[in-house]
Amino acid sequence: METFKGDKRTKEYREWKAKFDSETSNQSAGLGDTIEKITEATGIKKAVKFIAGEDCGCDERKAKLNKIFRYEKPECLTEEEYNYLAQEIAAIKNVVSGDVQKRMTQIYNRVFHQNKKATSCGSCFRSIIDALRRLMNEYN
Repeated sequence: METFKGDKRTKEYREWKAKFDSETSNQSAGLGDTIEKITEATGIKKAVKFIAGEDCGCDERKAKLNKIFRYEKPECLTEEEYNYLAQEIAAIKNVVSGDVQKRMTQIYNRVFHQNKKATSCGSCFRSIIDALRRLMNEYN
């Protein structure tokens, strides 16, 4: 019988993921979360629950506001994406191949909820590289 040998992800990725998860867990997903934090801090939420009962509709309003007024919160990179970006961003000089552009654009679109297309415009693609680099550097 084979025994479990632990997490096979790289140590660097595990540390980055743990820091990413801990820093994004307290962030509001949207306006509904922010309003809830304010009403809890001021005591309004407790008063509304006392007057209107436990099912005052707050959770539904919060979900609706979060959906309509969502804050730009990036998704977490997968280990494969993280390793790919670490390797490719370190190797970038002046020219980025079409395949690398395509893969980086796919990662960017998934993580930042965008729908950008790969482009031959260097300055346009530079914004994608810079955003991905900032994301990776933020959690290093």
